[in-house]
Amino acid sequence: MEKAELNWQRGNVPVSTRFDDPYYSLEDGVAETTHVFLGGNDLPARFADGFHIAELGFGTGLNFLVTLRAFRAANIQGKLRYTSFEAFPVASADLQKALAAFPDLPTEALTTPAPDVELQIIQGDARDTLPAWQGQADAWFLDGFSPAKNPELWEEALMTQVAKHTRPHGTFATYTAASHVRRALEAGGFEVTRAPGFGRKRHMSRGILR
Repeated sequence: MEKAELNWQRGNVPVSTRFDDPYYSLEDGVAETTHVFLGGNDLPARFADGFHIAELGFGTGLNFLVTLRAFRAANIQGKLRYTSFEAFPVASADLQKALAAFPDLPTEALTTPAPDVELQIIQGDARDTLPAWQGQADAWFLDGFSPAKNPELWEEALMTQVAKHTRPHGTFATYTAASHVRRALEAGGFEVTRAPGFGRKRHMSRGILR
């Protein structure tokens, strides 16, 4: 499996050399995840035992760790399920460097099993691996690199697969408000709305499966 190749900005913010795009906000990655992916999916209010999140683009695992921290803070009795699709895994040393900036996150969950979470990272091109997946998600984090730089992860066929692997009335959230992405999600069966974006991004997208 080909590993991600990184440059670094502001000391510890990883940037993909393949896609020329940072893995998360240069300003505040945790705040971005909280606003876009948790807020965009009405979390933590919807958390319950067995709640299943699926994600396109695991990256450094920041979304997973922020979500797990919120799940634990909500005092949910039971287990969080989290499945992520990743084509270019980040090497362990780079992962540690990136996450060192977030000492309050439960990074041990990336390497040590815990009774309250089930993490599965499916490696490979999501256009191949997602259709073969047997699961269904309650919420999706669509966090591929910019649609302008990583168009393969936002094409209509893949967004249709996202919808097919979503439970009835399940949701998605993404930082992008690109019109062709919204149309692709609508074609898949989601009711899509624009919402205020994080930081300098004016808008983001969120939706519910009709």
